[in-house]
Amino acid sequence: MLISETETEQFGFGVLFGTVGDTDGRVPVVGSRYCIEALGLPLTSSWHSWFHNHQVGGRIVEYEGLTFVTVRGAGHLVPLSKPGEALALIHSFLSGEPLPTRR
Repeated sequence: MLISETETEQFGFGVLFGTVGDTDGRVPVVGSRYCIEALGLPLTSSWHSWFHNHQVGGRIVEYEGLTFVTVRGAGHLVPLSKPGEALALIHSFLSGEPLPTRR
């Protein structure tokens, strides 16, 4: 189920599609990208890196009403393989603070 932009504004939250590990064999990044791009949402921010503990944590691309985030070196169960990065993502999403884009 997709949540519309009107619903996100009404309830005051956005949509985070992601925490996809870049080594995930079950839900590969490429397949997720194709699905998201098929929605035809306007791009608000092109691909860029985010950082965790002075290391590249993954990549982000932002569309109107949706953010897609990958986690570098994580598989299908991101919190299991990269718990620090997973916590940073959850904290960022719930607090409304952007992920760090500088070391």
